[in-house]
Amino acid sequence: MSVAVSLRHRQGAFVLDIAFESRDLGVTALFGPSGAGKTSVVHAIAGLLRPTEGRIAIDGRVLLDTRAGIDLPAEERRVGLVFQDARLFPHMSVDDNLRFGWRRAQNRMDEPSIARIVEMLGLGPLLARRPAKLSGGEKSRVALGRALIASPQLLLLDEPLSALDAARKAEILPYLERLRDEASVPVFYVSHAVDEVLRLADRVVLLGDGRVTSEGSVFDFAAGEIGEILPASGAVIDTRLESHRDDGLSMLSFGGGVLAVPRLAGLLGARLRVRIRAEDILLAREEPRAISANNVLAARISSLKPFGAEQVDVHLACGEARLVARITRASVARLQLRAGEAVFAVVKSVILDPRALRGTNTLG
Repeated sequence: MSVAVSLRHRQGAFVLDIAFESRDLGVTALFGPSGAGKTSVVHAIAGLLRPTEGRIAIDGRVLLDTRAGIDLPAEERRVGLVFQDARLFPHMSVDDNLRFGWRRAQNRMDEPSIARIVEMLGLGPLLARRPAKLSGGEKSRVALGRALIASPQLLLLDEPLSALDAARKAEILPYLERLRDEASVPVFYVSHAVDEVLRLADRVVLLGDGRVTSEGSVFDFAAGEIGEILPASGAVIDTRLESHRDDGLSMLSFGGGVLAVPRLAGLLGARLRVRIRAEDILLAREEPRAISANNVLAARISSLKPFGAEQVDVHLACGEARLVARITRASVARLQLRAGEAVFAVVKSVILDPRALRGTNTLG
């Protein structure tokens, strides 16, 4: 699956001039500050904005080509769009809201597939309710379900969490993770929230002043290796739940070794994304043994980059994974750290959300 986007559009003094291509399934985050052009991009893809010039194609099916005179209407594009606010029909039940686009779809999804989406998003107990009886998080889940049941080739999420408070965001994020892992449709996710991007995205396209400033994997983004919008925030690692130990720890395997975390309530083999902040990694020349930290990883220094006046980001290769340790310049000098040298990364803390695991069908 590939989505190719090339757009040029002027709106007053603002000029949108972007081109990028996303391949395979998964979540592509369109990330950047307010006014960068993110919403204009998704509106153009959905058919709500006709750019001055442009071409948009999904797996070779052309939605827009201004030079060729092609401009499919929104209802024929097979693109699902979820706005910041859910925009549910207040006089309809949840079930009727879910099936609104389905009734108009050219290729109607079958009932077993609808049932799987209802189950995936936890909507079964809500089907008879009307929107006024739903929480903000529940409304967002219904909007997601409505878009998916319309059988889109591409799903666009335009800052779907921005109108929610912290509790409602925590409620819906596991469902978005499940959507990423289980739905067979690519997702473009618009956001200016770093934590959301690190948790959900597979690929990141950075936008600034109407242009693509950089793009790459979410692992590059976390390590600060693409763009100049943000410094390194640490590491994002996709892991597999390998085992449960009798001492209260669960073991997560990844391309660079194994991480020990407090015991999780999942079945073996479950996928879990974890994050490690740059400030939560210490470096040692020799493998430390008599310490309380559960995780010590063998790594090799790939580069050192100054961070502010007193600190340095030490970029590390740990097998297939990339880590970043933020330490003082004094520590770099004392340990005589150089690119290419072997070190041990002592991980003080691993950020994970057990609710993300409980939100999947791998419950134990």
